[in-house]
Amino acid sequence: MLSGYILIYLNVDSKIKERTTRKGKYINMMKKRLYRIFLLMTAIAGPLAMQAQKDTTKNGGVNIVSSFKPVLREAAKINFNASPPSADTTKPKLNYDIPNQNLLFAYQPGTLKPLALNVDTAGKFNNSSYIKAGFGSLRTPFIQAGISLGDGSTAGLNIYAKHVGSDGKRDYQKFANTNVRLAGYFKSGNNLQWDASIGMNQLRTYKYGYEPQSLVLPVDSLKQNFQTISGRVAMHNINKTQFGLTYAPEARVDVFSDNRKNSESNTVLHLPLQKTVGKAFTINLGLTFDLTRLSPNGKAALNNTIYYLSPSVLFKSSTINAQVGIRPSWDNKSFKMFPNILADVSTEDRRFTFQAGWTGYIRKTTYQYLASQNPWIWLPTDFKNTWIEERFAGFKGAIGNHFTYSAKAGFNKLNNQPLFINDTTAAGDGKSFRVVNESRINVVNFGGELGYTINEKFSLITGLTFNQFSGLKDNAKAWGLIPLELKAAMRLQIIKDLWLKTDLFAWQGAKYLKKGNVEDRLTGAVDLNAGLEFKITKNVNLWTQFNNLFNKEYQRWNQYPSYGFNFVGGVVFSFDQKH
Repeated sequence: MLSGYILIYLNVDSKIKERTTRKGKYINMMKKRLYRIFLLMTAIAGPLAMQAQKDTTKNGGVNIVSSFKPVLREAAKINFNASPPSADTTKPKLNYDIPNQNLLFAYQPGTLKPLALNVDTAGKFNNSSYIKAGFGSLRTPFIQAGISLGDGSTAGLNIYAKHVGSDGKRDYQKFANTNVRLAGYFKSGNNLQWDASIGMNQLRTYKYGYEPQSLVLPVDSLKQNFQTISGRVAMHNINKTQFGLTYAPEARVDVFSDNRKNSESNTVLHLPLQKTVGKAFTINLGLTFDLTRLSPNGKAALNNTIYYLSPSVLFKSSTINAQVGIRPSWDNKSFKMFPNILADVSTEDRRFTFQAGWTGYIRKTTYQYLASQNPWIWLPTDFKNTWIEERFAGFKGAIGNHFTYSAKAGFNKLNNQPLFINDTTAAGDGKSFRVVNESRINVVNFGGELGYTINEKFSLITGLTFNQFSGLKDNAKAWGLIPLELKAAMRLQIIKDLWLKTDLFAWQGAKYLKKGNVEDRLTGAVDLNAGLEFKITKNVNLWTQFNNLFNKEYQRWNQYPSYGFNFVGGVVFSFDQKH
């Protein structure tokens, strides 16, 4: 209250000074009066203020109305507000490595098909097990079975069996083939799979190609039967090891024999190893042993051994797949260094791929291999393995979603190529073939393939192979080798449960020697087959196949005509249906 009076005084004093006029005396007098009033009011207000604050309810003491508590000011906090990431507008680059389904194989002699019969289903089986049986016009029994066992993940066993035979119009124009095979796999641990198989194949035929046909020959001299018992054991790691290694050792054994007590054992041990370096490079190191022992009846055994290494470096990117390596090989006691250089250069969308290569290898010449090419041969007395060196360039690709194409041109060198000549020196009838060796053949090779596919409803694929043989040293011509071959196959789903398939085989006849060493060429061949299959119940299909629709008795080997028109049909029963 006192402070309020002081403020009033100061304010009044300032105003008086501002109004000072010539009447100074009047002003001074007024100031004295006001000063007296101020002192009087002060004297009266002081005791009143003290009396108002005195608490008469208590006797002495000090009453604390409020207490001061020091409090620190709350510190400022840093706010961590997450800002949303900026949108990534770049498209990811995904590299897809889809293997091309159009295959071009290196040159090799055409295989023998004594019976122009290619019985198969035109539709796709979704069953794990089935039995297919039928009968045909040439007294042709046909039975085939496939059975699958196991869980399909850690272990499994597949059983396959097939038997087919025919009896032609000519004497002893008989043929029968029986094949049984069991193949299984087992996964042990988390990264290892074992594979094993055992099988038997038996071919029974006769040397019916004797001339003239009026000859009467002992049946035992015409029989030509072969039997093969095979076994295989392999293992491989499913995923790469922590050191980037991939391994897949394999061992195969074939025991081959004929009806004249000649036998042969073939053992192959393959030890491949891969080491991944980074994302683009892989180092290959493989070792292969191939051991053969032929035991002719009543004669000394013949050994035929080859082994080779396959070191190489692989580079793989989105557009380039290249391999650079060598293949040092030992053929019995002879050494040969082969190149092993392959390259594929593709566009980013893999619609076009350029291919080139320079590679070489040894193809083993065994009794088993020669009999698979021509079953009417004499037992060879000597074996020389074929050294093959290939140089090639080509391309492959696709147009749209349905059309595919490929082409390749190459120049190959073959050393020690086996050729087949009718033996007209012994009995003079030419029913047997002698195997002769050609120390060198140059082959200009061209191959092309076109394909058109619409899902699983329609497919058409055709391929052409041309070989020009030159530079022979020991023989005038490449006896028994086919210079030009055409193959085509069509699959068509006519309606939901009806399929049609056709196959066309055509080739230019091979050169051969007649009696008196007269050179000639076999006539060309055109063989068209067609088959139908349709479903009658959930588990039963009916099928039929017509072979050699042009009814042309062509010859793959001189003096051995094929069957004419024939047909076979039957039923397919499927069980253990997968849903």
